[in-house]
Amino acid sequence: MTDPTQDPRFLRDPYPAYAAMRSTGPVQPVPAGFGGRSSYLITGYTEAKEALGDARLSKDTAVFFAGKGSRRRLHPAVAHTMLASDPPQHTRLRKLVTTAFTTGAVKEMRPFIARVTGELLDQWPTNEPFDFVAGLAVPLPVIVICELLGVPQADRPDVQRWSAELFAAGEPDVIDAASHSMADYMTGLITAKRLDSGNSLLDRLISARDGDDHLSEEELVSLAVLLLVAGHETTTNALGNAVLALLQHPAELDRLQKNPDDVPAALDELLRFDSPVSTATFRFTTQAVTLGGTAIPAGVPVLVALGAANRDPARFPTPDQLDLDRNTAAHLAFGHGIHRCVGAPLAKAELEIALRAVLNRFPGIRLAVPADQLNWRRTRLVRGLASLPVLA
Repeated sequence: MTDPTQDPRFLRDPYPAYAAMRSTGPVQPVPAGFGGRSSYLITGYTEAKEALGDARLSKDTAVFFAGKGSRRRLHPAVAHTMLASDPPQHTRLRKLVTTAFTTGAVKEMRPFIARVTGELLDQWPTNEPFDFVAGLAVPLPVIVICELLGVPQADRPDVQRWSAELFAAGEPDVIDAASHSMADYMTGLITAKRLDSGNSLLDRLISARDGDDHLSEEELVSLAVLLLVAGHETTTNALGNAVLALLQHPAELDRLQKNPDDVPAALDELLRFDSPVSTATFRFTTQAVTLGGTAIPAGVPVLVALGAANRDPARFPTPDQLDLDRNTAAHLAFGHGIHRCVGAPLAKAELEIALRAVLNRFPGIRLAVPADQLNWRRTRLVRGLASLPVLA
């Protein structure tokens, strides 16, 4: 199997390929090229959920790659984030950041999110094609997470560029260089905040303690980079995917325009239908594991295809149909288990506020080009549009 990120058909619509793979088994070996090394790919919902919660599947990349002589030069703050750790280290780090994304904390952010959304929509032209991704899906979550972390406005374009480069599939040198740029920047920002502290999340992390425990310098930089990148990448892709799905399903679009209070309930189905994270981040077996009747030996990477699992007909009947009445609370778009996306409440708040505003202000919004001419990002990890030309 060749790397699917090189196939425009897969980037445009990966679900037929996933369905074909699932038809031969929900868990199967895939050769080097899919993810860069021989791995096991999970496309079934039940098996994906089981794998995401199985402690025998480690996320500690430092252990996996130790002694393997990798030529990559990712900055340690990017290579060894909270996402790439297991308990008890993961438990400790997550506890220190969870308070920033509680329902109450996110509620306090909603007026700011609404204001930024309105300001961005004020800049939209009328009666001419406009890129929804560049005009809203990218800047809104970047501004929100940068505001939360206390990143100065002048630095935000650089932060967004480095983040995009971290997902440059097939360009390891670009990814590695971006990792150093991002980590070096956050190191400098942390130093500056120690000299002139404020009330941002980053300031709170600098002073965060759990009893006698506190974050080391390396942990601070790593968490800051992770929150900055993960804090907007998922939302950017989810927002573009959701709007495209609605534009391709006029009846559902019309329903939400007439009943905007239905938007919050529709979010889970939109996230299930076209998940912003196509494949979960790296895992490997610490011992032999059997999933979906397939024996996986120890020491092997396991790729959990969240997008495929969310289209598994055994869990979601007629999965290729967008059905806003479907009960999809158990979707895996944000993952599952101890590594479930800590920022999911913030992402859903941004999605709700942005969709309500767009549908209210631009009732005639439509695609400006045929769907088969849209450009998708060349990456296996996330699924998102490079651009989405619309007419408003």
